[in-house]
Amino acid sequence: MALNDPISFFARFPEPVIIDEIQRVPSLLSTVQVRIDKNKVKGQYVFTGSAQIQLKEAVSQSLAGRTSVLNMLPLSLKELQEEGITLDRDVQLLAGNMPYMFANEGIAPSEYYKSYIATYLERDIASQNQVRDLTSFEKMLHLLASRVGQLINESALAIDIGVSTKTLKRWLSILESTHIIYRLKPWYSSRTGQEVKTPKLYFCDTGIVSYLLGIKTPQQMNRAPLMGQIFENMIVIEALKAEYDNNIIDSLFFFRNSNGVEVDLLHKRPEGMNIFEIKSSMSLSKDFLKGINFYKNKYGATSSCVIYAGEDVPEYLEAEFINFHNSYDMFTPKEAKFRLRF
Repeated sequence: MALNDPISFFARFPEPVIIDEIQRVPSLLSTVQVRIDKNKVKGQYVFTGSAQIQLKEAVSQSLAGRTSVLNMLPLSLKELQEEGITLDRDVQLLAGNMPYMFANEGIAPSEYYKSYIATYLERDIASQNQVRDLTSFEKMLHLLASRVGQLINESALAIDIGVSTKTLKRWLSILESTHIIYRLKPWYSSRTGQEVKTPKLYFCDTGIVSYLLGIKTPQQMNRAPLMGQIFENMIVIEALKAEYDNNIIDSLFFFRNSNGVEVDLLHKRPEGMNIFEIKSSMSLSKDFLKGINFYKNKYGATSSCVIYAGEDVPEYLEAEFINFHNSYDMFTPKEAKFRLRF
């Protein structure tokens, strides 16, 4: 009906209406455009879709200037907690945060994410002729997983994959626009300063990076050489979810100087810079504060915190240490309203 008789379609499903997978019938948006122009009431249509590239193309062509776009990442740790789901560190890193993982019992994360990546390559990439060499593109995904939490060396990565740097840049843009990866920007005091100016690489869900690294059980995760980076990945993406949920952009950074002094995450707020160290350890150490103290002494900070995998700590340390399950709240301003549900 949406294809052949859009007027009857909206007679049956009048506004306000939510239409899922709108990219399957992009022609319907032409009718929507006419209806929007006749009725100026805002918020009459919510369009959702899982095929990012097609969805963005369909909406931008027909409804340019008439839409507000919300980027929806997988569930936050806070949302899982609100549903009574609190997982151990290694289980959480392996399971990731995809809603389907928690809506159905007995799913092996490795099998789910194997299908997810296959579907992504076939639907978002191959069907849109975005990439000619899918074998090299998939190889890139595995190589990126092995570099999670690291600076992105595009020249070296292009050589390892066997493609040009230009091609690699385009592929990375595709992965970022389809919410597979996220590039965290560096913070630096000046262009001539001694701080690192290369972004760091993360995945938008730890379940994806765990699958790409061949990690299938919590026991394997506990022994994985990159477990610390995957844990850091989880917290950085929690911050990104809070940023998206509150319509804040370009507020997240990391800091590293030429001497290797680093702060894992900087959260820029109107009142100043909040800085965070991220540690997968379940034990506390004052050494966790080295990078934080360096940054505070040299540049200043409104607040500082270490997010780690242990239990809540004694009261006298609560200003400096917090359990990872509470990390989402650390990045959410007090005036935040709510997060949309999947």
